[in-house]
Parts: sequence; structure tokens; C-alpha cells
Amino acid sequence: MAIITPRTLSGFMELAPKDQILFEKVKQKLEETYQMFGFFPIDTPVLEHSNILLAKAGGETEKQIYRFNKGDTDMTMRFDLTVPLAKYVAKNAGELTFPFKRYQIGKVYRGERAQQGRFREFYQADIDIIGDENLSIANDAEVPSIMYRVFTGLGLSDFTIRINNRKILNGLFAMLGLSDIATDVMRIIDKIDKIGKDNVEAELVDLGVSKDAADTILELLTFKGTNEEVLDRLKTFAGKNEMLDSGVSELCEVIYYIDKFGVPAGNYRVDLSIARGLDYYTGTVYETTFNRHPEIGSICSGGRYDNLAEYYTKKKLPGVGMSIGLTRLFYILNEFDYLNRDLDTVADLLIIPMTDDMASAVEISGVMREAGIRTQIYLEKKKFKHKIGYADKLGIPYAMFLGEDEINGNVVTIKNMKAAEGDTDKQVTVPVNEAVEFIKSGLAKNNSEKCIKLGE
Repeated sequence: MAIITPRTLSGFMELAPKDQILFEKVKQKLEETYQMFGFFPIDTPVLEHSNILLAKAGGETEKQIYRFNKGDTDMTMRFDLTVPLAKYVAKNAGELTFPFKRYQIGKVYRGERAQQGRFREFYQADIDIIGDENLSIANDAEVPSIMYRVFTGLGLSDFTIRINNRKILNGLFAMLGLSDIATDVMRIIDKIDKIGKDNVEAELVDLGVSKDAADTILELLTFKGTNEEVLDRLKTFAGKNEMLDSGVSELCEVIYYIDKFGVPAGNYRVDLSIARGLDYYTGTVYETTFNRHPEIGSICSGGRYDNLAEYYTKKKLPGVGMSIGLTRLFYILNEFDYLNRDLDTVADLLIIPMTDDMASAVEISGVMREAGIRTQIYLEKKKFKHKIGYADKLGIPYAMFLGEDEINGNVVTIKNMKAAEGDTDKQVTVPVNEAVEFIKSGLAKNNSEKCIKLGE
């Protein structure tokens, strides 16, 4: 039989065991934070009827989807978690309590060109708050505050959440007589960080925007100052367009409440150039950047939409949400060596039996697990050097030796694999009933460590 060379499709990430442990820790931290704010977990199918997923799709989305037929069923793999959420809420609206706060962490699929940091199969981590007919603008401040807690909980502090409101942009375009091409203008200005002010102006003029109108747009959108200064600059347009006034009012309220939610001023700012290219955003929009690596682009984005499920129900369901491209974020952190490698172990303790009869080791392993200590037993007939090397290679912080003397004396010998030579706690022999507290006290420091270590 011919041997088939094992290989993974381009654009599909497969992690080594230690990396997978760190990925799961990051994912767990997200889930814990979302639940702390009262969000329900949901899970939606990877496959949906094509007419459901593609109700509002078009352009690039149509080109990137994975779509196929099985029998007489036309199916598409989900390309984000927002459209499946819309279907879910429309389908189950009668059973949900509004405002409905949900999170979902799951794989999505896009058939775009695979490249460094861009994948065809990847995890997204989304939160959304959905209202019934109405949804308070204060929710638009809570969502970025949750992301602040997520990133700081992971150990990332060097980031900025940039905030704008699409009503400001749409009102400005209407004031300048550009309402008919507002969507195209929005998509062009959304590229300002990528192609620069001059190129954006050139594209606007090519679109048919006058030089004076383009200058007005770009002067406002590139205005630099504190949040208060930017908001004051916006207020000079008061009374010139009703939608613009509404957007400024909402943005002021969001900034007011973000401060009340405890987000430090250094981690958010008003940025009028943020447009978000997707059409369904109608109010507040966000993009989050990693300050020391601006070339990466947004690591988290989202915004407010007037009617999440308009294609599936007549019920008006406004919402606001944000999404982290989790696979991409993890890849970036791994590439820059920002992951805390002290946490990449699957066990806290390796029990090494030193006798042929391993019954005592098995019994003690049960005691350790009952106490919440992740425990492995080394059951193979290998030399001691190989056994201790196993713990070292896997980064297991504690090894427990059980020989005849330990079993007869009802004690265990514990080696701290992380301690320096000469440390008084490097290797100790303690009674079995004291072993749990000894190990747990040593693990307390490890358990408080963050998933990300940025260093200096």
C-alpha cells in the first residue's frame, strides 16, 4: 500500500500541542470575561441553507464562500458569526429575553487567498447585545469596555479602541450633497490608514466628489486632538444636518459612559476616520489596534446596527457588537513571541512510580485530582532519566516520586521542576496529607499569570 504524505490544506491552522494549550487558555479567558458581563453562550451550525446565509451577501463575500450541494440541498459554510446570529434570533425571538446578550466563539470559513496571518478556516470570538425595537446607546459603551477587560485580562495593555459614529459620516455626506454615493465614499475613507490621505483624496475626486468637499471631509476626519477637542470640533457643525447632530450626540454619550465603565482614557479615542466597510453598521463603530504593531491593522472591530434580522423577520431587532479574529490574534502573538510559555503545560503534577506495583501512585493521583490538581501518572517502564525528562519536556511544574521508602513511610517526595538549584523548595519530602497544600501553594503564582507577556 502506498504511503500518503500527510499534509494540511493551505490556510488551515494546525497547532502543536503546547501552542494548542495556550490557544485554549486565551479562549477560556474570553469566555470567562463574556460570562462575567452576563452573556449567554450559543452555538450555530457550520453549514446553513445558502439562501439564509447569503440573503444580504454580495461582492467579495460571494467570491469567498464555500458553497456546495448535497442531494437537493444548497448549502454554504458560515463566513462569519453575525449572519447565523441574525437567523438564530429571528427563529427563536419568542423564546428569548431581550435585550439578548450572547457570545459565540467558533470557526468560520472564507475562501480568500491564504497568506501570513490570514486563514481560510479561523475562529471568531463575537459578542452582541440585541434589543427588541429599541436598544439604549449605553450598550455601545459597555461593549468596548468588555473588550478592554478581555485584553487586559490576557495581559495586553498596549492597545487603543478607536470609536466613531456612522451617522456623523452620513450626515456630513448629506450636508455636502453626497448622499447618493455615501456608501462608496465610506468605503474609500475606510482605507485612509492603508493608503494615506492623498490617495484617499484622489479616489474621492475620481468618484466625482469635488475638491472642496473632499478637503472638508478629510480635514475633519484627520483632525487630531483629545477626545474633548474632537467632539468640540464636531459641535461646530451643529444645526447643519439632523443626522450629523444625532451622531455627535450618540458619540458624546458613548464616550461619557466608557469612562464610567472604567476604561482608562489611554485605551480609547475618538477617531472620525473609522468607517467600517460593512453596510449594516448604522451608528457607533469601533476598531482596536495594537499600538506597538500598527501594521497589523485591527485586532477587534464592530459596531451598532439598526436591524440585525431584517431579512428574516419584520420584528425590528437593533444591536451592537464586536468581534475578535481569534486565530489571527493568536498567530500574531505567537509570531512576535508574546505568549507566556510558562503556561503551556497540560498538567500540574507528574507522579513517577518507583516500584513495580503502581497501586499507590494510582490512588494518590485520585486524591490530587479531587483537590483540583491536574495530574498525570508515568506508567511506562523506562529509566528514571527518561521519566524526569518527560516532565521537563512538557513543562510540568511538579514531579512526585513514590518509592518503597515513601510508600512505607506514608510520605511523598516532590520536586519543583521550575525552582532554581539550591532553592529550599527544590525537592522536599512531606506526608501525603500535606502534599496537596504544598503543590497548590506553589501553583497559585502560576495560576495568576497572564497569557500574554509583552516584556519591555
